[in-house]
Amino acid sequence: MSKKPFLELEMKEFPVTRYQGSKRKIIPWIHTILKDNNIAFNNALDAFGGTGMVSYLFKKMGKAVTYNDNLKFNFLIGKGLIENNQQILSDEELVTILEYRSDIDFIQKTFKNIYYLDHENKWIDNIVGGIEAIYNTEETQYKKAIAYYALFQSCIIKRPFNLFHRNNLNLRTNDVTRTFGNKTTWEKPFDALFIKFVKEANLCVFDNKKTCISLNQNVLDIDPYGYDLVYLDPPYFTQNGSHETANYFKCYHFLEGLANYQKWPELIDYNSINLRLKENNNENFEKGNIYNTFEELLLKYQKSKIIFSYKNGGLPSVDYIVKILKKIKRNVYRKSIHYKYALNHQNGNAKKNREVLIIGI
Repeated sequence: MSKKPFLELEMKEFPVTRYQGSKRKIIPWIHTILKDNNIAFNNALDAFGGTGMVSYLFKKMGKAVTYNDNLKFNFLIGKGLIENNQQILSDEELVTILEYRSDIDFIQKTFKNIYYLDHENKWIDNIVGGIEAIYNTEETQYKKAIAYYALFQSCIIKRPFNLFHRNNLNLRTNDVTRTFGNKTTWEKPFDALFIKFVKEANLCVFDNKKTCISLNQNVLDIDPYGYDLVYLDPPYFTQNGSHETANYFKCYHFLEGLANYQKWPELIDYNSINLRLKENNNENFEKGNIYNTFEELLLKYQKSKIIFSYKNGGLPSVDYIVKILKKIKRNVYRKSIHYKYALNHQNGNAKKNREVLIIGI
């Protein structure tokens, strides 16, 4: 009996994002690894879902997918692109959102001259107010998620380095010659960007006839049973102890604030220069606990096939992860590919950067 043909990838059907750490560029490689190594599964957990690219791959492959991320804004992305199987935003709804005027001016007052221009801060206040006012029922939760997805992407693309790790609006506004960034994109109206990302998200919504869900939990609290495959892409440290660009809570705190708009004022660390959120006290992924946490993760999901996505030069090392996996899995092997990261392309070690998949079957 002939085997069912493996999914032929059309990357143009995948969402596009400038989110730091996105796996979009290497999705074809991950897909090939699954195919060439005959890694069969029906139910998958993407435990550190992030942009949702791997979850979206699994959904495209016709699998039942559980997307998880401990950040609420990522959870909303998972709601809109993974769990959602039919709801999209109409042109009329787009107009309604864009024409909404909020009487709340929290962002305008709080983040003046930090991330966006005054009129842009006002626009964001209006859009969040519109999303919350228009989509406030269980029946419209997926439309709400798509709207937030478009807002998050619009906010990211107008930021230098696509991050919120520094108070650096001046990099965009200074009248100087630049060797980085995209001034044209930075100055595009928020309206145009929002429309663009809503339409892109709409095209990504589909029903794969399987149950797909989005969770917003600590990965160590998820019930580990019922998954044939668990994909782990945890935060990591570099060998010198740096964690900044892998700390998504700090890099995207502004988006997390948007996702918690009503509670945002009480979540801010007002002693921080760029008004970050108070630390979320995720001690499991602090440097002093990271070895124990990785081992706990692997032991927790030992009943499933495990794909551990990592970087060479990470702390703990690839060899350490392999060693732990070999204690619980009969077959353990690794695959790697060169991968250039956006924020370290000038680093002397950039040519040594490799994405590594550590697989335990």
